[in-house]
Amino acid sequence: MTEPLTPENSLAAWLRLTLIPGIGGESQRKLLAAFGLPDHIFSVGRAMLAEIIGNRANLLLDTDVEREVVAALRWREEPGQKIITLADAEYPRLLLQTPNPPVLLYVRGDVALLQQPVLAIVGSRNATPQGSKIAEDFAATLAKAGFAIVSGLALGIDAAAHKGALKNSEGMTIAVIGTGADRIYPARNQELARTIAGRGVIVSEFPLGTPAMAANFPRRNRIIAGLSRGVLVVEATTRSGSLITARLAGDMGREIFAIPGSIHSPFSRGCHHLIKQGAKLVESAEDILEELGGWQTATESAMENAMESATAAEARPGADSPQSPEADPIAATVLAQLGHAPCSLDELALSTGLAADVLLPALLSLELEDKIAPLPGNRYQRLT
Repeated sequence: MTEPLTPENSLAAWLRLTLIPGIGGESQRKLLAAFGLPDHIFSVGRAMLAEIIGNRANLLLDTDVEREVVAALRWREEPGQKIITLADAEYPRLLLQTPNPPVLLYVRGDVALLQQPVLAIVGSRNATPQGSKIAEDFAATLAKAGFAIVSGLALGIDAAAHKGALKNSEGMTIAVIGTGADRIYPARNQELARTIAGRGVIVSEFPLGTPAMAANFPRRNRIIAGLSRGVLVVEATTRSGSLITARLAGDMGREIFAIPGSIHSPFSRGCHHLIKQGAKLVESAEDILEELGGWQTATESAMENAMESATAAEARPGADSPQSPEADPIAATVLAQLGHAPCSLDELALSTGLAADVLLPALLSLELEDKIAPLPGNRYQRLT
């Protein structure tokens, strides 16, 4: 007797299709296109399956993944945890339109955020303090204007973007991860991940228990690109995974934005490469809001308020604003001794007579004012 079709055993069939090792996303989509829902795929018979995926039909029918299916169904029963498929209304519409959408997504948090206008902010894991601040500030302004900010929960620019989006109570953020949804990588972002699961959403296409593996992160990047209306790259070397995200986004017809930097900084070269290839050079969040304004759900007044808040924050004096070199004699001394040629911290200590614990705060202040640029090897260069 055939078991009656219910939402539970229908999802079990979706899970079975995606959990069999060796049956990748391309094969899964071919089977769905040929036979419809997974329930039908597993009922058509070996010969018909072989016409679509060849010898892998044996793998599909003979591999036992019942334990993994049961574990996933139990995981889904926990509050705030869902599994959505290509056939679900909750599946992100933009992602559905991409060439190779994941057949199934594991979601922790507010699944409704996946239908909001989304902007990706990505960049180097080894971000400079200035780069992290830029990412955080851009994310805060864009989130206030109505965008959900998506990134990859990595260290550096990704983490700064998530934190910036969560700065105000209305901010929304999406973390797309390269592990199973029950694992967090890197461990240093455990607390951030908990916050995102409570106030935003964490998404993974990988089966539960999947550890961090290098091959999974480019796959994760295509989801970041697919969810987004546009991608902003803040800092990136020429070999950065962020450039993969930008390329994928460009292939999908998304807007690409890049923030320029010093010609001497390796963290600017990836952005400069994108700009040469046609990415839009941006100097403020307003540049992005003007370009993508038609894609927002926020009202025009909300956009104006976000712009005004950003402008006021930049202009507001006080403890949160970097002290100018004119008002800070130590910073003024450092700037006077720092030439346009790269200079090491040791050389600065020698020329200024200042100890490293005095130099470093002054250098950070100058960096935040865009008067100097940090370079590899504890070196600095004057920009003004």
